[in-house]
Amino acid sequence: MQRLVDNALAVTKESVKTFTYESLNNIARLINGVSAFLLTIFLGKANILEGAQGWELRPTFHGPRFPRWMENGVSSFNQFIHKFSVDSETSSTDYSSGEDDLDGIYPASPSSQGSRTSRTITHINRDWDWTDWMAYIFSWILLPVRFLLGIPFRFFRLLNIRRSRACSDPGSPHPRNFHSFRKVHSSKDHVVHRTIDKRRGVIEDLHLAIEIFIEAMFDMFHKAAHCVLSPFAAFRTFGRWFSSPGAGAKDIDDEILNASVPTATLGDKEPAPTERNLTLRHALNTDARTCRDVITEFGYPYEAIRVITADGYVLLLERIPRRDARKAVYLQHGILDSSLGWVSNGVVGSPAFAAFDQGYDVFLGNLRGLVSREHVDRNISSQQYWRYSINEHGTEDIPAMIEKIHEVKTAELKISQPDQETNDEQPYKLCAISHSLGGAAMLMYVVTRRIKEKPHMLSRLVLLSPAGFHDETNFVFTVGHYLCLLLAPLLARLLPALYIPTRFFRMLLNKLVRDFHNYPAVGGLVQTVLSYGFGGDSSNWVGVLGMPHYNMNDMPGLSFRVIHHLAQIKRAGKFRMYDYGSASANMEVYGSPEPLDLGEYYSLIDIPVDLVAGRRDQIISPRMIKRHYKSMKDAGVDVSYNEFDYGHLDFTFSHHEELLAYVMSRLLLVEPVLKRQSSQKALKSNKKRHASS
Repeated sequence: MQRLVDNALAVTKESVKTFTYESLNNIARLINGVSAFLLTIFLGKANILEGAQGWELRPTFHGPRFPRWMENGVSSFNQFIHKFSVDSETSSTDYSSGEDDLDGIYPASPSSQGSRTSRTITHINRDWDWTDWMAYIFSWILLPVRFLLGIPFRFFRLLNIRRSRACSDPGSPHPRNFHSFRKVHSSKDHVVHRTIDKRRGVIEDLHLAIEIFIEAMFDMFHKAAHCVLSPFAAFRTFGRWFSSPGAGAKDIDDEILNASVPTATLGDKEPAPTERNLTLRHALNTDARTCRDVITEFGYPYEAIRVITADGYVLLLERIPRRDARKAVYLQHGILDSSLGWVSNGVVGSPAFAAFDQGYDVFLGNLRGLVSREHVDRNISSQQYWRYSINEHGTEDIPAMIEKIHEVKTAELKISQPDQETNDEQPYKLCAISHSLGGAAMLMYVVTRRIKEKPHMLSRLVLLSPAGFHDETNFVFTVGHYLCLLLAPLLARLLPALYIPTRFFRMLLNKLVRDFHNYPAVGGLVQTVLSYGFGGDSSNWVGVLGMPHYNMNDMPGLSFRVIHHLAQIKRAGKFRMYDYGSASANMEVYGSPEPLDLGEYYSLIDIPVDLVAGRRDQIISPRMIKRHYKSMKDAGVDVSYNEFDYGHLDFTFSHHEELLAYVMSRLLLVEPVLKRQSSQKALKSNKKRHASS
C-alpha cells in the first residue's frame, strides 16, 4: 500500500510540475509573440531583433581581430588570450561581487591612503522622507512576489544546513569538512569568475519557485501518508527527534559562514595545513560586478584611490596603474554612468584597456551621486546629499581627482626615476577623455581654473558628445525641461534625485533585463519604445540598463539640481553655471548677479581640444557640438571636430574600432615629457655647434 501511494504521488507531482512549467512557458511565449507582432507595427524598427542577443554586458575572450594601432602595443597576456579563446559557456558560474577578496594583491601608491580599498557601501543613518515611506508601502504591496522569488534561496540555504550537519562530526578535532557544501556555493579565493551567463531572470526564478513549492507540498503529502499508513514508524521518528540533544540552531549559520578550510601551500616539502577564513555570499543570481572585477578578470593591475572633496563627498578614483609612465590619461563618465563604461567592451574594444596597452597610466574617475550616499558625514540626509548641480562636478569632483592624480604621479616618479631631471613642476603629461555630462564638467573645470589663475595640469581634452548646449532636444526632453523649471521649488523638496529606491526593485530591474535577453521580441519592443522616447536615438538602451553598476547594492543616481541646471541651460541658450534663483545668491557665489557664461571664457582654454559628435545622437545632436566648436574657434582655441555614425551611448558602451583609433591618435599627439626635453637638449646642442663653428 505504501508503495502504491508513493507511486501515485510521484506521478501526480511530475504531472503538476509539467503542467505548470508548460503553462508558464506558453504564457511567456505568448507575450514574446505579441511583442514581435507589435514590433512589426513600428515602421523601420522590425530589424531591431537582429541585434537583440548582443545586449547583455558579457566580456568574453572571443574578440575581433586586433586593430592596426594595437598590433605592437598590446600586452603579451592579451595576445595569449586573444589567440587561445576560452569558451565561456562551458565554465560559466554565478557571479557575485566580492570586493574584499583582492585586497593586498597590488601595492598601494605612496600618496593614496585608501588605495587598498574598493568601493564600499557606507551604512548611513538616514532620515525617513516621503520616498522611504513610498518604498516601504510598495515593498508590502509586492510582498507575494518577494516571497516567491525568495523561495529558491531559502530552500538552498536549508539544504546546505542539512548537508553541513550530515558532514560534520562534533567529536572530531579536525576542522569541518566543506566539500559537499562547496558543490552548491563556490568561494572566491582571489579568483574572479569570467561570465555571468547563469544569472536568472524573473521568469526563470518563477519556474524555480513553483517547482520548489510543488516539491515541498508533495513532500508534505508524502509524509502525511507515511504517518497514516505507518504510525509506529512515525512515532519512532518523533521520539528520536525529541530525545536527541539540540545543537543550537541559532549558531548554525554563523558556523557555516565562518568555518575554516584547511589549505596547504604548493611546493613546500612538508605542507602543513593552515587555517583560512571562508566567506560565502549569496549572489541572488544577479550581476553585481564592479569596475575592479572586470579589470582584474582580464589580468590587468588595479588600484582604488579614495578621494574626499572639499565639501566632504567620498569619491572612488580607480586606476590601471603603470607607475613609471610619464604619460597618463584620465577618463570621466557621463550622466547615470560610472567608470565601468570605459571597460565594458572587453580587452580590445574598451578605451581604458587600449590606453594602458599603449603605455598610459590610466585613471577612471567616478562623480558623486551614488544611492549609497558616501560622505564623510554618515548622518547626512537625502536632501543634503543630493543638493548639487553640474557646478559641483566641475569645481569640486574633478579638481579633487586631478589633484590626487598629480599627487600620486609626482610621488611615484620621484621614487621610480630619481635620476631623471625635469625642469617642469609636472613631470608627466595628463590627457582627459570625457563623455556627455563629464565633458561639460571638464570644460567647466578648465575654464574656472584659468579664471582663478590655478594650473589645471591637463595637456589635451578629448570630448565625446559633450553636454553644454541644449537648444535642440526632442519633445520628451523639452516637456521635461519646462516642467522642471515650472515646478522646481516643489520638485526639489519632493524628488531630490532620480534613482531606484530599494534593493528589491534594483534586483528586479537586473532580472527583467535578463528576461529581455531571453525573449528577444520583448526586449526589442522595450528597446523600440525607449528609442522613440529618446527622440529616435539608436543607442542600446536596454543593454545599458543591464550594466552591472545598476545592481541591487548600489547604482548611480541623478540629482534634481543637475536636471534643473540642464533645463536652465536650455532656457538660456548658453553654456553657463547654475542659477541659484536670486541676484544676491549669484553675487555671493560668482561675484555677479548672473551666472558665469562659460562660452564667453573659451578664450582662456590653453590646451588642444578634440570634439567628437554622433550623427545618430538625439540626446546631444551634432549641431550642439558644433556650437562648442564654433565658440572655441572664434576664441582662438586649438580645436578639432569629427563625426561618427553613432548614438549617444555608443561612445562608451559599444565596440567601434574607428573611434578607438581616432581617440588614440589624438592622445599620441601629446609628446611625453622626456621626449620633449631630449628634443630641446638636442636643439640646444646643435645651436652650440653652429655657434662654435
